[in-house]
Amino acid sequence: MDTKQHFQGLTKEQVIASREANGENVLTPPAKASLWSQFLEKFDDPIIRILLVAWALSLIIAGVHCWGPEAKGFSAFLEPIGIFFAIILASCVSFFFELKANRAFDILNTVNDDIMVKVIRDGSITEIPRKEVVVGDVVILQTGEEVPADGTLQEAISLQINESTLTGEPIIDKTVDKAEFDTEATYPSNVVMRGTTVVDGHGIMIVDQVGDNTGYGKVYEGSQIDNNVQTPLQIQLAGLAKIISKAGYTIAGLTFFGLVIKLFINTPDLPLMDMVGEILNIFMIAVTLIVVSVPEGLPMSVTLSLALSMNRMLKTNNLVRKMHACETMGATTVICTDKTGTLTQNQMQIYQTNFFNLADQKLANDEVSRLIKEGIAVNSTAFLDLSEEKPKTMGNPTEAALLLWLNSNKEDYQSLREEAKVIEQLTFSTERKYMATLVKSPQLGRNVLYVKGAPEIVLQNCNRVAINGSYASVESCKASIEKQLLDYQNQAMRTLGFAYQLVEDEHVESFFENGRLKNADLTFLGFVAISDPVRSDVPDAVKSCLNAGIDVKIVTGDTPGTAKEIGRQVGIWNENDTERNIITGPGFEALTDEEALDRVLDLKIMCRARPTDKQRLVQLLQQKDAVVAVTGDGTNDAPALKAAQVGLSMGDGTSVAKEASDITIIDNSFMSITRAVMWGRSLYQNIQKFILFQLTINVVACVIVLVGSFLGTESPLTVTQMLWVNLIMDTFAAGALASLPPNERVMKNKPRKSGPNGDFIISRRMANRIFSVGILFVVFLLAVLIYFNHTDGELTAYELSQFFSIFVLLQFWNMFNAKAFGTNKSAFAELKESKGFLSVALLILIGQYLIVTFGGQMFSVVPLSWADWGYIIAGTSIVLWIGEIIRLFGKK
Repeated sequence: MDTKQHFQGLTKEQVIASREANGENVLTPPAKASLWSQFLEKFDDPIIRILLVAWALSLIIAGVHCWGPEAKGFSAFLEPIGIFFAIILASCVSFFFELKANRAFDILNTVNDDIMVKVIRDGSITEIPRKEVVVGDVVILQTGEEVPADGTLQEAISLQINESTLTGEPIIDKTVDKAEFDTEATYPSNVVMRGTTVVDGHGIMIVDQVGDNTGYGKVYEGSQIDNNVQTPLQIQLAGLAKIISKAGYTIAGLTFFGLVIKLFINTPDLPLMDMVGEILNIFMIAVTLIVVSVPEGLPMSVTLSLALSMNRMLKTNNLVRKMHACETMGATTVICTDKTGTLTQNQMQIYQTNFFNLADQKLANDEVSRLIKEGIAVNSTAFLDLSEEKPKTMGNPTEAALLLWLNSNKEDYQSLREEAKVIEQLTFSTERKYMATLVKSPQLGRNVLYVKGAPEIVLQNCNRVAINGSYASVESCKASIEKQLLDYQNQAMRTLGFAYQLVEDEHVESFFENGRLKNADLTFLGFVAISDPVRSDVPDAVKSCLNAGIDVKIVTGDTPGTAKEIGRQVGIWNENDTERNIITGPGFEALTDEEALDRVLDLKIMCRARPTDKQRLVQLLQQKDAVVAVTGDGTNDAPALKAAQVGLSMGDGTSVAKEASDITIIDNSFMSITRAVMWGRSLYQNIQKFILFQLTINVVACVIVLVGSFLGTESPLTVTQMLWVNLIMDTFAAGALASLPPNERVMKNKPRKSGPNGDFIISRRMANRIFSVGILFVVFLLAVLIYFNHTDGELTAYELSQFFSIFVLLQFWNMFNAKAFGTNKSAFAELKESKGFLSVALLILIGQYLIVTFGGQMFSVVPLSWADWGYIIAGTSIVLWIGEIIRLFGKK
């Protein structure tokens, strides 16, 4: 047809006016945060903020000790220096691991806007760069081209569009005939969208939206929305920081006022300046309590735990790009997964063949087999790339599936295609729903007409059915054929029918007229069922998630029937489910937020979903205090991946999806997602173990300083000794507990509660353990002090070294108890698999020995005898043995 006759297009003046009114056809790039601002964001951590306050206060204490009456000199600044490096180290490690992740969606900025597009302007066909397309332009679409903007079709000839970038669906028929509109389609049948690709046919569109206003532009805009949703761990650490700060300031305040009152009662006649000096000293004691109460090693330990898990999860095909995503997977309560490429293989394949002359679906070398394999090879527009081990398909996925089947039967489709001479061909069109090719066949030495298409349409054009070497009437076979076709369609499969006709030379000119078959006398060969198979490991992986208390919801652009069938195959949809459990994208959009919130937890499937629907679903689930993980492999999934607490992209997904995600599943396996959940839950349990371990140390240290101040004596632990205990040893312990292998038993637990009323990171059982063990340690240490102090009232350097080692070794053995916490197992269980834990435990022992032996004046210690080391190690180990006895009776 002559497009000039029907479309004049825009004039130059109209183009300028349209561009001014509607903008250019480019996507607005996102604003980038500077590296410095990204680094400063790491100081938003509430624990880091408390440490900054503690650091400032410790500087004050160090200044007084440095230039005050005791004049300790530079050694007084060791603790503030240690705290400072703890802050910087924790922040830098976090910043380093997340730097690449903060460059999300840069890939979209590299889109080539200079691709040439055919348009009609001033009555002439011309080519312009895609960025110069404006609203109102008449664009010509041809096979293989990308649609440059959103528009309405004016003509559509056999037009098929790959909408996978927006809906996940690879083949969508487009038409301008209202009678053939698909009422369930995600986008209207006469509308084409930017970023989609013409698979087959051609058409003409008028542009309705350009740039940011297109559907693709809105996906791009949604992908840039900053996700300010805090992870469960961040929320719980913020709560912990509040409790620590309140407890520290409360204890310090009570101590200050208690000691001041004691001072006034005991020495009411003290001179004013001396009184001021004593009050200042009391203030320094209170500040010391605040510093001691803050767990300096906690930010570093959490960061170290996450970083170690990032590296180890990579071995299980989970490439973690944002550290907190490691732990957040363990808190996940809902997984929203797409269908194509995640639950299914994203590769159309022949499920079953029903050629009535073939036994066991195998090709032989008889005439019917030759007809089938030649018909598949020549009556097709698809190709296979056989240069690699796994064949790569090109062209229509349905036709490519036929070639894959032929290839699996050791048949060379390319040779068959090249040897047969094509006389005439009708390509597939959505109007006639079949494809026909007339060839001179070397296989049979005659002219053969091959037809394939919708089985019901092909069957209508047949006069007989070939069955087992003979022929039957169409009417006698029609009912059984239609029943089998319906069974396949109910299983969400596509079906194709095949027919042929032998043609004499004198009749070859009379078979095609006006794009239709004429005078056909076809014989029906049979049909095939084609599906995108479910990945073999998906049903078990989904079952594992459901058993772990995690809801799995399918969000797809496919039809309700297909979505239900896939849901049934993977174990999400069952016979008891109702219409309340499934909804379409347009239906979901029509619901108010109140109505949607009422249904959102019950939904199992959302079909015909658009990118904005998936993103809204995620946000509504979060309003229900759900922790949401989203899987996706397409550009259309980017907004939802960004909005979720954890975005999971597939290894073979688009670059945009990967950049928007927090974790990339390298092997595309849903089972890897299950392993990520197990890792996340185990990591959270390990962090709890470390908090249990460290806060026990802090409680002991606080109480010793507090009791010592009221008894009028200094703490038996010096500043540098406390630095070793509070920082270095805690960091080592973090490495030990973070290196523990994942515990598969955690998958039997339900997800912990999140949100304002969710579970706190310190459980009641942990709190009881922290305070009970802490108080017992304090009583034991005070008893040691009393024992040492029974002679002359003052501890010798040797006794102080013993006390320091006893204090550290108590915590050392308690680290083994922390390892066993929450497992109902002995601390010695799985030690062979805990090589990292054993290595760090040995390092702590060696470090303590070296510090006491060679620390000298810096650590206020003197070397101990081997006998004393034996007594101390054996005596303090009672902590572990008591824990083992409690765990043993706890099991019984």
